[in-house]
Amino acid sequence: MSQPLITLIAGPTASGKSRLAMQRARETGAVIINADSQQLYADLRVLSARPPVEDEAEIPHRLYGVADAADAWSVGRWSRAAMALLAELAAEGRPALLVGGTGLYFNALTKGLAEIPPVPVEIRDAVQAEFDAEGEAAFRRRLAEVDPAAEAAIFPADRQRLVRAFSVHRASGRALSGWKAGTRPLLAPGSYDALVVEPERDRLYVSCDVRVDAMMAQGALDEVRALVARDLTPDLPAMKAVGVRELAAYLTGQLSLDDAVAAVKQSTRNYAKRQLTWFRNQQRDWLRHPGFA
Repeated sequence: MSQPLITLIAGPTASGKSRLAMQRARETGAVIINADSQQLYADLRVLSARPPVEDEAEIPHRLYGVADAADAWSVGRWSRAAMALLAELAAEGRPALLVGGTGLYFNALTKGLAEIPPVPVEIRDAVQAEFDAEGEAAFRRRLAEVDPAAEAAIFPADRQRLVRAFSVHRASGRALSGWKAGTRPLLAPGSYDALVVEPERDRLYVSCDVRVDAMMAQGALDEVRALVARDLTPDLPAMKAVGVRELAAYLTGQLSLDDAVAAVKQSTRNYAKRQLTWFRNQQRDWLRHPGFA
């Protein structure tokens, strides 16, 4: 039986995903495709820990640095780009490695992507105001009346997802869980291998700190300075990247450099922890690799 041509490699930041992908690409001749929402942006080469230029020169890398910071890529847009690349590689009989830390990207591939209509800003703002006025308990009771499945699946204190679920129902007249129930995986079951790079947590945190020190040495501060100078809206994905807010606070005199770097390290560790939790919950049946952290 032939091996699948597609391999998915997920995992938290600083766990060694890119190193593992390079090893496997050298062995198989695979093309590496980015599955990390921050590594899409050309403006974030350093802060997103994009693979070094030497690796990109040795092995074909796709969907890295393809977007401008002013351009917000959605899960759907990434999925369409990734599936188009996979179709091209399949026609050539060439393997692909999809590598990254964005769990929603992998869910779109293996569980499906709901094409939910956009929610008008005025509806979202109104629902947010209702949440704030009522409190979570009362808001949850109302959500349970129109979308009990969504209400039951949302963790306590997750205001954003509660508001999102109610807003989708109000805007579309259909429950968010109903939209999601109609989804189909983009990749056929059995057409891919999948693994999560999951180092021991303490070792991963040390790796996160080491990575931040390396980023500072490689010019992270200049990268943020250039980004801030563009005066982009703060709700763009690139502006929410780990490290942007903290280093921008140093550049505007709100933090000392030592405090800013410490804040970036803490944010990076927190992000890695959230990613670990996501992959343990969402990709629990995938193979595990201990990584190199």
